[in-house]
Amino acid sequence: MLTWVMYDIKKDRTRNKVAKLCEEAGIYRVQYSVFVGDLNNAQRKELIAGFVELINKDDDSIYIFPMCTDDFKKCKLLGQAFDKDLIADEVKALLL
Repeated sequence: MLTWVMYDIKKDRTRNKVAKLCEEAGIYRVQYSVFVGDLNNAQRKELIAGFVELINKDDDSIYIFPMCTDDFKKCKLLGQAFDKDLIADEVKALLL
């Protein structure tokens, strides 16, 4: 299932580790603190467990939104909705 991960992490080191976990999970950066990609339930649970180990629950926020393909196709992107320099070709095919 397509999964969006968005975060607001206070410390640079933690933020970098969260981004690395996203990349290692095979999801793609579409903005500096937004990733999207296809994850099954087990992969999503593993990613969440990794996040729990890293973040400070009093200072940091991570949002994980699973989304079916039909709902994803209904998304509207306005203006500079994603950073064209960061987004991978695989995600461009989904978004354009």
